[in-house]
Amino acid sequence: MKYSFKNDYAEGAHPRVLEALIKTNLSQQNGYGLDEYSINAKNIIREKINNPQSSVDFVSGGTQANLIAISAFLRPHESVVSAETGHILTNESGAIEATGHKVHAVETANGKIQPKDIQAIIDVHQNKPHQVKQKLVYISNPTELGTIYSKAEVKSLFEYCQKNDLYFFLDGARLGHALMAEHNDLTLEDLAKYTDAFYLGGTKNGALIGEAIIINNEKLQKEFGFHLKQKGAMLAKGRLLGIQFQELMKDDLYFELANHANQQAMKIKSAFAEKGCDFLSETFTNQIFPILKNSQIEKLAENFDFYVWKKLNNDKSAVRLITSWATTNKVIEQFINEIKNLK
Repeated sequence: MKYSFKNDYAEGAHPRVLEALIKTNLSQQNGYGLDEYSINAKNIIREKINNPQSSVDFVSGGTQANLIAISAFLRPHESVVSAETGHILTNESGAIEATGHKVHAVETANGKIQPKDIQAIIDVHQNKPHQVKQKLVYISNPTELGTIYSKAEVKSLFEYCQKNDLYFFLDGARLGHALMAEHNDLTLEDLAKYTDAFYLGGTKNGALIGEAIIINNEKLQKEFGFHLKQKGAMLAKGRLLGIQFQELMKDDLYFELANHANQQAMKIKSAFAEKGCDFLSETFTNQIFPILKNSQIEKLAENFDFYVWKKLNNDKSAVRLITSWATTNKVIEQFINEIKNLK
């Protein structure tokens, strides 16, 4: 079987997570997130973001987190602004639109949006009430192109949103990888200050399933539980999510795993760079996008699985390679040897 660099959730869960689930298996607990593990995990997260007023809720996956949060925050006539590469636009089967909320796409070169991009959308939607009202700005960190936002960029977006009566929501499916990336200057505390809400992704960083939705804007916390229940996200066995986040967050295992994935990706990136390859985007997370000849792609695909991300011309394409918390040194060495032998 080929080794897959297609995603960072091909493996199950980190052994410590599985051990914690087994160890607590016969302990009777309250349901629906009221178990002691979920309560403790939420308190640990509040401590790490240094905001005791933030609410924390666990859901099973990233699309569910985006769908529930955005639909809960918006009124029926309100819309979302997102980069054209945003996950809610490209890979969630119209989940946001299915709730009745339009998503406005912003063209970007590196997957990141700026205040001027948002303003451009607002400027062409002034015929109220005949046009929808822009109310929420969506970003992901890292972006779908593996790029990361700086603290200054996040703060600038938040301040723009505050000034223009917009909510600012950050998709954190791979947030651990962004925070552990080289050159990153953002912290969890910053995100608690400069977003209305964000989430910590576990599915792509060592958990079996699970994301932690963190709402910092107290106005948006009100009755959020109703939305969780109505959308089928309030699990009777909420302990399944709480135990995993307790294990991942209590001694920063979450960040150790993200750092490992990043470092493995950077080894591959260096090998491609030494080979003289260009990249679709400059990344320091666990996603890299080398540009290769189609013949080279065919050669690498003999033993490894990955996505051909973007066709650039008749001869070259960009591929996407993603490493995970479980990517071993042995696999990296094998792949680098393949890279060195490319013609």
